Amino acid sequence: MPKKEEKIDRLVMPFQMFAKNKVAGAVMLILATTIALIWANSPWKELYYQTLDTHAGIHIGRFQVDKTLHEWINHGLMSIFFFVVGLEIKREILAGELSTVRMATLPIVAAIGGMLVPASIYLLLAGGPESMQGWGIPMATDIAFALGILLLFSSRVPTGLKIFLTALAIVDDIGAILVVAVFYTETIVFQSLLVGAGLILISAFANRLGVRNAVFYFVVGTFVWLAFLRSGVHATLAAVLMAMTIPARTRVDGVGLVNRVEAMLAKLHRKGLPEGFGMLDKSQQKTLTQIGISVSEGTAPLQELERLQVPLVTFLVMPLFALANAGLDLSGSFTETLRDPVALGILAGLLVGKPLGIVSFSLLAVKVGWASLPENVNWTQLTAVSVLGGIGFTMSLFVSGLAFDDQAHQEHAKLAILTASSLAAVAGGILIMRSTANSPLEED
Repeated sequence: MPKKEEKIDRLVMPFQMFAKNKVAGAVMLILATTIALIWANSPWKELYYQTLDTHAGIHIGRFQVDKTLHEWINHGLMSIFFFVVGLEIKREILAGELSTVRMATLPIVAAIGGMLVPASIYLLLAGGPESMQGWGIPMATDIAFALGILLLFSSRVPTGLKIFLTALAIVDDIGAILVVAVFYTETIVFQSLLVGAGLILISAFANRLGVRNAVFYFVVGTFVWLAFLRSGVHATLAAVLMAMTIPARTRVDGVGLVNRVEAMLAKLHRKGLPEGFGMLDKSQQKTLTQIGISVSEGTAPLQELERLQVPLVTFLVMPLFALANAGLDLSGSFTETLRDPVALGILAGLLVGKPLGIVSFSLLAVKVGWASLPENVNWTQLTAVSVLGGIGFTMSLFVSGLAFDDQAHQEHAKLAILTASSLAAVAGGILIMRSTANSPLEED
C-alpha cells in the first residue's frame, strides 16, 4: 500500500475504532451535556436560548407546520431515535432476549417494578396539583448511558447480566413510549390520527406483499409522522409504529445465500481477481454487484435499517438532543431546587425507586417460580445493575419537557435528572466493579 494511504489509515483508525465502540454513545452524550451546561452558564447563554427558539417551518399550500428549533429536535430528530428503538424492540421480540417467555419474564417483571415504584414514590412526594404530572419522569432508563457504564467493565461482567440490562432497558422504552402516548397527549385531532393509522396499515400491507424498498417506507413514514404531528398524539409513537411494519424476513434463506455467494466468488476467481487498488473491469464489477444484491436479499430490511441508523442516532440525534435539553442555568441554589417537590420526587424516584422496584419485582418473579436469575449472575450483581437503572437522562429529559409548561419546574426537573443520573452512574459503576472483582474474564 502506498505510504500516503498508510498515513491516512493511521489517522482515521482511532476514529473508526471509537465509532465502533459500544461506549461511544455514552461518551457523546456526556460531551454534548457538558457543552450545553457550559454554554448555558457562559456570557453567550442568550445565544443558546435564542438559537433554540429560532422558528422554522414547512409550508405547502394550506398545510403548514411551524416549530422552534428546539421542537424540531424533540419532535423531529427524536422520531429517528424512537424509530430505531422500535426496530430494536421488534428484533428483540422476534429473535432476541424477548423472543421466548422464559427469557423475557425476568426483565419484563423487573422493568414493570422499575416503572411502578419510582412513579409511586414521585406521587407520594410530589403529588400536588401543580407537580403530579411529572410522575412519568423517573420511570425511564437511559440505555446508552446504562450499557456504557456496564461495558466499561465488560471483560468481567457475565454475559447474562448484559443481556438482562439490555432487555430491561428495551421493556423500559416500551413502557415510556406508552406513557408518552397515553398520558402526555392533551388534545387529539381524530381526522389526522385516522390518516396516520391508515398509512401505517398501508405500510404493514406492503410488508405482507413483499415490498422491501427502504425509500417506500421512508416516504410513507414521513407522511405518518406529519399526520401524527397534526393529530396531537406525540409523533414518537408514529416512529415506533412505523418500525413495526418494516420487513423482518430475508428474501433468500441462509443456505441459499451462501451457495449463491460461493458460486459468484468462484466465478470471480475464474474471470480473474482485481489487481491492486485500481478500477474493476466490467465483468468483475458485474460479479461484485451480483454478490451485493445477494447479500442484500439475505439481509432483513429491519436489520439493515437499524445498522444504518444507529450511527446517525449515536453521533447526531442523541448529542443534539442533549445539547438542546441539558442546558441549565446553575446560578440558582441547589438547596432551593430541592425545596421543589418535583426535584425531590425525581431524585427519590430514580435513586431509590428504580433499584428498589427492579430488585423487589425480580425477587418476586424468582421466588414464585416465574423466572430464574441469568446464568453466572448473583443478586449482588443484579442489584448493581438495578442502580444503573436510575440513569434516566435522555427519556427523563424528554418526558420532563412534555410534563411541565412552567419554566421553574422544568429547570428543577432537569437539575434533578442530571444529578440523579450522575449519582446513579457513579454508584452503579462502583457496585459493578466490586461485585464482579472476582469474576472470571469473559471474551467480548
